[in-house]
Amino acid sequence: MHTKGYILLAVQAHKSSLHPCPTCRLEGRNALLFHATLCLLAIGFGGTRGSFPALGADQFDKKNPKQKHQITTYFNFMLLSVTLGATVGVTVIVWVSTEKKQWSLAFLISMLLALLGYAFLAAGKPFYLVRVPGDGPLLKLIQVVVVAFKNRKLTVPQNSDDLYEINEKVDEHVEEKLPHSSQLRFLDKAAVLPENTGAEPWKVCTVTQVEELKIIIRMLPILASTILMNTCLAQLQTFSVQQGNIMDLHLGSFEVPAASIPVIPVVFMSILIPIYNFVFIPFARGITGHPSGITHLQRVGVGLVLSAVSMAIAAAVELKRRNAAVQDGKLISLFWLSFQYGIFGVADMFTLVGLLEFFYSEAPAGMRSLSTSLSFLSLSFGYFLSSIFVQAINGITGRLTQSRQGWLHGLDLNANRLELFYSFLAVLSCLNFGVYLMCAKWYKYRAEGSAAATVEDAESTDAPAERSLNGLVSPDKLTDG
Repeated sequence: MHTKGYILLAVQAHKSSLHPCPTCRLEGRNALLFHATLCLLAIGFGGTRGSFPALGADQFDKKNPKQKHQITTYFNFMLLSVTLGATVGVTVIVWVSTEKKQWSLAFLISMLLALLGYAFLAAGKPFYLVRVPGDGPLLKLIQVVVVAFKNRKLTVPQNSDDLYEINEKVDEHVEEKLPHSSQLRFLDKAAVLPENTGAEPWKVCTVTQVEELKIIIRMLPILASTILMNTCLAQLQTFSVQQGNIMDLHLGSFEVPAASIPVIPVVFMSILIPIYNFVFIPFARGITGHPSGITHLQRVGVGLVLSAVSMAIAAAVELKRRNAAVQDGKLISLFWLSFQYGIFGVADMFTLVGLLEFFYSEAPAGMRSLSTSLSFLSLSFGYFLSSIFVQAINGITGRLTQSRQGWLHGLDLNANRLELFYSFLAVLSCLNFGVYLMCAKWYKYRAEGSAAATVEDAESTDAPAERSLNGLVSPDKLTDG
């Protein structure tokens, strides 16, 4: 779908009959085709971004200490590959589309690069370990909610051993048996088997099934705490391009396209990710003893702090730019934006990888792909929230100011108060970090010993020989079976 979307975009950009006239709105069949193309791209992006983190991390044996350390390296270098791809996007693709006015060629290049990536992915297929498909994770979660509601009048036994559970010897498809936890006790009603009732999926759920939902629910406050950071990212990407258009874009004799400004954080991240992986992690690991140097939640927290710092710097830079333009009639250099972008790039390096590794390591075995997708759900919500923020702040400040004009009332940044908007985001980010600290303190990490117990039980089962202890098989054996 991803590739089909790029093909359709290239066709639309090339054929003038699919363009609206310069003074017309895009409507009718052309509008339908354009929005359908965007939907194809969104579905394609959603599928790949949600699957790649879990697919790559599943290649490592979590019971092997050396390979467990390498999972962090994998996530770091996955982000590095994303930044390298983004570098091509905001330089080569932007240059072709804006400077050369060849939008169809730009989309064609994007399509060819996507196909090249899929070719590399397909080339490694014989060597991958892939998880045996089980029941749909969303269906299992819905079952817990429905059964807990049905059993709402039942009493939860004091002894958790009296709750319903399936032994791996009975069902070889049980990948990981999770121990009972004391949080969110109301969901335990789903694991209470009513009297004179058979053990059917929509009448009772296993403790493991209930714990899977508990884990996802415990993750949600952490996820929600990162949405604001992505809102700040959306504002930087939007307003920095507008700022760049009224700044000095020259680097010597070369003029930098304003649309290429996002290359600044990408370059910072490309440099810092290897340093973080090969210098910081071994150093921190020697102090803390943690495989990742610092915990996943600590890494996310560092990123949230840096995002607040980035917003404060953005406010100071915009104030300097506006004063220079309004009072002195001068254009300051584009590279003043590198300070806010550089700090935010470091923040993104900490938070995005921290979230991916957190969701992957904490999720149940059968829900890791779903769980890692939550990181990108935060990104999506952040971008939606950014539009709401601009409208809300503009409306509120328009009522409060004497001129009846909001901070962001027009396209002329010299007449706006973007620095106040950035300052507001900085303050809000600090408050958000306080909320995050409370959520992180409330969160209970999964017991490390639960997976080990599963392995011991699995060794005593009569499961097929080709099934590995962590629920992975090679694709060849999948096809042979």
